[in-house]
Amino acid sequence: MKSSLILIVCLALAACMTTRPGPEVFVAAENAIQAAEAAGGDEFAPVEMRFAREKLQSARLGLERQKYEVIVYLVEESEINSELAIEKSRTAKVRRQVNELRKNNAELETSLRATFGDEFK
Repeated sequence: MKSSLILIVCLALAACMTTRPGPEVFVAAENAIQAAEAAGGDEFAPVEMRFAREKLQSARLGLERQKYEVIVYLVEESEINSELAIEKSRTAKVRRQVNELRKNNAELETSLRATFGDEFK
């Protein structure tokens, strides 16, 4: 009876232990950071890029320190920050294009007013 109780307790403890995640858990976050870099994240979203890199580095430290329950959470945060950097970069690029078009429109309007006077509206 006592040995079966010990066996049950050992099995329960083994089931509760978290397993060591493999190195493939980091691949998605690394790819997301690379995509954010390619999108211009370092220029347009430096804070988000820094957070993404810090979270990934913290996850790697968690692997070394056997904090397995936190690793997946940190990797997901890294991916989210990378995705945010990508979207901020896209937004900044579009905003830059819009501002350039506004500038071109203003120059064109000035040119047309100079050519046609106040009749141009």
